[in-house]
Amino acid sequence: MKTVYLDNAATTPMRPEVIDKVYKSMQLFFANPSATYAAGRTSKSVLEGARKKIANLLSVNASEIIFTSGGTEANNLILNSVVRDLGITHIITSKIEHHAVLKTVEALEVIYPIKVSYVSLLSDGDIDLNNLEAILVENNSRHRTLISLMHINNEIGSILDLEAISELCYKYEVLFHSDMVQSIGHHNVNFSKNHINFATASAHKFYGPKGVGFAIVQKNSGIKSLQFGGEQERGIRAGTESIHQIEGMAEALEMACLNLKNEANAILKIKQYAIYELQNKFKTIKFNANSDQLHRNYNLLNVCLPISSEKASTTLFKLDMLGICCSRGSACQSGSNKPSHVLAEILSEEDLKKTSLRFSFSIYTSTNDIDALVNALDSILA
Repeated sequence: MKTVYLDNAATTPMRPEVIDKVYKSMQLFFANPSATYAAGRTSKSVLEGARKKIANLLSVNASEIIFTSGGTEANNLILNSVVRDLGITHIITSKIEHHAVLKTVEALEVIYPIKVSYVSLLSDGDIDLNNLEAILVENNSRHRTLISLMHINNEIGSILDLEAISELCYKYEVLFHSDMVQSIGHHNVNFSKNHINFATASAHKFYGPKGVGFAIVQKNSGIKSLQFGGEQERGIRAGTESIHQIEGMAEALEMACLNLKNEANAILKIKQYAIYELQNKFKTIKFNANSDQLHRNYNLLNVCLPISSEKASTTLFKLDMLGICCSRGSACQSGSNKPSHVLAEILSEEDLKKTSLRFSFSIYTSTNDIDALVNALDSILA
């Protein structure tokens, strides 16, 4: 039985070219980049070359790229540091952020005397910009504020208006952090034109290796390391850098950026084919948060299926038995029987009882994969 992989928002497969780059790097550049002898200096040169490549692709300064183990660490680094080191006393976020942000903010609220505000959402999960500005007006004179909002939601595909948020941050002189794990490598993000102080990315979301990512930290921001034991990464992230993973990440990001337009168009066609086939087969299917619309992310669908509550709990298991890989939401919540915290904010109680699934596509997804999905669902719903 062929496996049909439709959970690319959780992780993407590595490109063959990236695997080759990682393999060769493991063979050639094993020396510690902090060592002063020739082999170490060579590793250091490779490390900095990868940093410059990533920086150039994103139009930021190379010194602003801080390598981490992934998006979760990068988000933790930024959020903890801005409170501890920069005197942030007010964080504005939303209740549909990734748990790497939400759980960190909740922990900070216990440890430090900070205020946390949750911006209101529109019915489709978009940020209510009027409410955001109202929060800024009410609190700006009493607090030093950070706005932390993800660029693209990993469950419903809503896309943040970076320009509008940047303008508000500039107007009210607040800092802006954006979790860009779902967007970097998939969308053109112009850091030179937007007021973005901090951002995060993870290589395994754009066909790179797992266990590596980076934080974009604005030059001279003042944040400091959360871990001790070395002066790596400009003193912001101690620990020996993983050269092969970083080289693989730089290669993956370069390929993603160079092929972005053509690959995005190809994936969008797959998504449109999936919408047509699902609607044609299941007349009462719903697409949560308008995930079927063009203004949502091109590689993701979140669907509410016409399945009774009695069958809802076994749908994902049955799909797995038929070779279909998908999810109820973030992979970080796998094994939980609770409904998605994202959908809980935007769906009615009636729809929350039904089966909602996330299908996310990649450059390797085919129309045959969509046909297999529809046939599998049809057998389950029969």
